[in-house]
Amino acid sequence: MMVPVKVAFILFVLARIDTVLSAETARYDHYRVYQAIPNTQEQLKTLDQLRSSSDSFIFLEAGTKVGDEFNIVVAPHKLADFTETMESAEICVKVLETDLQLPIDEERNRMQSKRTKGVFDWTEYQELDDIHKWLDKLATEYPQAKVIEAGRSYENRTLKGLKVSYKPGNPGIFLEGGIHAREWISPATVTYILNQLLTSQDPSVRDIAVNYDWYAVPSVNPDGYVYSHKRDRLWRKTRTRFSGGCYGADPNRNWNFQWARQGASHRCTSDAYAGPRPFSEIETRSLSEYIESLSGKIHAYIAFHSYSQLLLFPYGHTSDHAPNHDDLSAIANATVKSLEKRYGTKYDYGNTYDAIYPVSGASAEWAYGVQNIKVAYTYELRPTRSFFGFVLPPAQIIPTGEETLDSLVTLLAESSKRGYFNL
Repeated sequence: MMVPVKVAFILFVLARIDTVLSAETARYDHYRVYQAIPNTQEQLKTLDQLRSSSDSFIFLEAGTKVGDEFNIVVAPHKLADFTETMESAEICVKVLETDLQLPIDEERNRMQSKRTKGVFDWTEYQELDDIHKWLDKLATEYPQAKVIEAGRSYENRTLKGLKVSYKPGNPGIFLEGGIHAREWISPATVTYILNQLLTSQDPSVRDIAVNYDWYAVPSVNPDGYVYSHKRDRLWRKTRTRFSGGCYGADPNRNWNFQWARQGASHRCTSDAYAGPRPFSEIETRSLSEYIESLSGKIHAYIAFHSYSQLLLFPYGHTSDHAPNHDDLSAIANATVKSLEKRYGTKYDYGNTYDAIYPVSGASAEWAYGVQNIKVAYTYELRPTRSFFGFVLPPAQIIPTGEETLDSLVTLLAESSKRGYFNL
């Protein structure tokens, strides 16, 4: 059927507008970052209402109880409303940053300068293409390394990773990075660990490299990671396009274990949107299928997030303790003590529900509850709940990698003592 010229022109203009809008880079000029701490249940309710009231309030870190810290990004046109609401509710706040765009611009400029030199190291954050090329390079240089593909993304990118294996019959360790797009220290830490497993001469690192098989995927949310580099530094979710022009689900709320029971949203605009159903996201679905294909081989599942300096273990959907809670707690205790030794970095630890907040549909919880992988931990890496948050200075990448690898040595040794890796 012929489309009238006038209608065709309108459709063309709308398509062009959509293209331009989709190519826009989100900016945070004069956006302020506040820290708010509720001291009463009524104040907590006020913050919860604010979180769902407008996209102009971005909760970077949000607690769930009185006394927790809330780090909130406030758009310039909402500053008056925000301060009036805080004053009316008598909520104490302090300004952490007066212009969020400044550290983002500084980070971007540094990265562009470094990328033109074609160097892959851990003095700066790396883009997805560079990470994937580096993985390919390792597979050609080291006979112990083999590229793995753990699925595809909504935009048809590879969930590319690396298997490192020195000998057959080893228990397997799965390292998950970058499930939340804006948490750049996560993929950086996974690549740092991979590099050390292949190159380090430290006896303790050589021991875990040789005596375990390692399956590591630095960025299991590649579309979101690219989008956080190219379009919106604070993007967290996938890039699935839903009806109504809404994009993305939280891939760490989308796994088919206690899905949407706690700590998840059914609003598509929410950063914690669990998706319309379990495994609605091709990234989580294909990654889960890859892990299932390794059934019986994976003995520990380690997910890396940021930020808060926490070591978490199941459960997140309930305050009830997991069957091996005491073991997981003892292992975590030894692990965080080990992590602290090098730089004095202090981590807290505990079951997710109590140590940070209720959450369900998370990857490590699925590994534990569905795949019966009884050593399942989530690291919330540097920093503590400060403004640096997701825009962590690159000078902290190597120290984060070093202390995390120290702690992994202990985590595996303590788990082995308790019989979790007996084949």
